[in-house]
Amino acid sequence: MTDLIRSRPLLSGIVALLLVFILFSAFPIIPETKQAVVVQFGKPARILGRTQAGINYRIPFFENIIWIDKRVQSVDMDRQQVLSTDQRRLEVDAFARYRIVNPLQTYISARDETRLQTALVPILGSEIRNELGKQPFAALLSPERQGVMENVRRSLDRVAAQYGARIIDVRIKKADLPDGTPLQSALERMRTAREQEARSIRAEGAKRAQIIRAEADAEAARVYANSFGKDADFYEFYRAMQSYQITFLGDGNSPAAGTNIILSPQNDYLKEFTGRGR
Repeated sequence: MTDLIRSRPLLSGIVALLLVFILFSAFPIIPETKQAVVVQFGKPARILGRTQAGINYRIPFFENIIWIDKRVQSVDMDRQQVLSTDQRRLEVDAFARYRIVNPLQTYISARDETRLQTALVPILGSEIRNELGKQPFAALLSPERQGVMENVRRSLDRVAAQYGARIIDVRIKKADLPDGTPLQSALERMRTAREQEARSIRAEGAKRAQIIRAEADAEAARVYANSFGKDADFYEFYRAMQSYQITFLGDGNSPAAGTNIILSPQNDYLKEFTGRGR
């Protein structure tokens, strides 16, 4: 053997390297973040690293390893156009976070992680369209859509279970109105709705102000009536002062500026100015 190694050093080196490669490939090291499906001639045989990482074994050339990530992964949905129940369009960009919990089922259904993600993308888009399409436009732009996204997560999770994955969360990254005429129309509708709401609020405020003012006037009239019974002269003087204020200064809503009044000094209307009311 020694003579053979000495006579053929190149061949001996190649054989040694081949033996080292076989030795290392026979004892793969499973990291904490991975698990592996051992496949014999295309048929899954066992799972490595499911419960604990470290050195494992396989039969070189007869068993292949398909690596599966244990960590939480994400899949981005292609931008979708959603039609709400009130026939308004919204362009939605969403993503889902998932974890592979059954690597054997993942291998059987999708073979590897790349194909799993490829399979989840259209399913996510379909679930987003179906669920958001059941909601009115206002709900899609409000915090209420969080409950809608939970419904999407549950629906998607039922489908992902067929691929050995569990959906952890589904979120909308962006929700925009389509560019161009639909956007302008939506903005105009929103502006009109807000203006109508503002007019309604102002009308309600004016109505309440009138009610409060009427109640205050009624209370004032009651107080004046009581005062008339106690001091008729003071009541007559007070009412005259109110009349002068409205006539010469206005009532606050319609000023009397620009009004000319010609009266005789002996006119009874001016008796409080001359002291004839006493």
